Amino acid sequence: MVVGLTLGVLLGAACDRARAPKPAPPVRGDVYLAPEIESISGRVRLHATLATLLAPLGLRADLVPAVVSLTRTVFDPRRLKTDHTYLLERTFDGLVRRFEYEIDEDRFLRILGPSDRQPEELTVEVVPYRKERTPAAVRGEITKESPSLFEAMDTAGEGADLSLELAGVFEGEIDFNSDLQVGDRFVVAFERVTREGRPPSYGDVLAAEFSNEGRVLKAVRFTVPGGKPAYYDVQGRSLRRFFLKSPLKFGAPVSSKFSKARMHPVLRIVRPHLGIDYRAAPGSPVVAVANGVVASAGWNGDAGQMVHVRHASGYETYYMHLSSIAVGAGQRVGQGELIGKVGTSGLSTGPHLDYRVKRNGGYINPLQLHKTLPPGEPVPAAHLAAFAEERDRLMKLLAPGGTSLDSPPQVR
Repeated sequence: MVVGLTLGVLLGAACDRARAPKPAPPVRGDVYLAPEIESISGRVRLHATLATLLAPLGLRADLVPAVVSLTRTVFDPRRLKTDHTYLLERTFDGLVRRFEYEIDEDRFLRILGPSDRQPEELTVEVVPYRKERTPAAVRGEITKESPSLFEAMDTAGEGADLSLELAGVFEGEIDFNSDLQVGDRFVVAFERVTREGRPPSYGDVLAAEFSNEGRVLKAVRFTVPGGKPAYYDVQGRSLRRFFLKSPLKFGAPVSSKFSKARMHPVLRIVRPHLGIDYRAAPGSPVVAVANGVVASAGWNGDAGQMVHVRHASGYETYYMHLSSIAVGAGQRVGQGELIGKVGTSGLSTGPHLDYRVKRNGGYINPLQLHKTLPPGEPVPAAHLAAFAEERDRLMKLLAPGGTSLDSPPQVR
């Protein structure tokens, strides 16, 4: 099936219409027959609706409202997204032969109708893209030249999206802002997804190992019947912690630690610093470290734009000096959910996140807290046999040559 979504259309179309050129008239007395179908492809412009998209494309006047009305039965024609691709094949007398619009990565809108049919005889449907998922694996290492997970993954030949997925697997065990060291290594098995007309993308991380600070962490993706996919170690213990190790994903080193007596960088007086500062680029996403309810969200004096979240077991977290806030007081937030973005509001010398944790009314060191928290729920005993079978299958993807991160590095 031709969906009309080519790599050239996605990455290189500079205008919203690209008309197929007519072939040159043949020579030697042959009769030239003009093609019956014209193909028009492009990308959706800002604020476009289906009606405003189709109106200038040469359809018969009564067809545009008919197509829009028909589309409403399966898709809201006002919800076109800027830069998403479309293809229209029409006859030269203005009838629709085919129209396709890319809804998202997984689906497209398709309208079909032979050239001799009337508007009411057109058919419309939302169609899933045909995708292929192929297991793949990649190894990488943190070095002086590639000191972050992003850079190490790029050196290994893979993209930033896979770095984010891998960090999400181990975010309960590794603070990717401060825990990485030169010599750390990783191997990750994942799905490489291919779709017609698009460059390859990443599916799920299937299994992974990460050697960090002298320990080898292992993760396997498994779905307990009736539950959602989650990651477990090889014994079936959950890798999800009550708290994430950091409210930031990457590239944000700790610039100021928890202290009972610190020289304040603005006031130039010694006073407690009851949290930790992450130096991060303005606009970096800040996420909730655990499930909870937003106690307050807004301006808070020297703290600037601040979000305060209450969690179970007497815990509270504070996220200060934000540039923007994405939640409101009383709102429930899930672990890893966006709550704001890094800024320099309030009493601040530059962009950073001041992150603080309280328990039962007293401030505690966030960097020490994580070591005392238990992991999430393990695989239930009734499903351990199924887990072990899946674990053994997926772990083989990590070591096609029989070498894991537990083994000494091979000298080549």
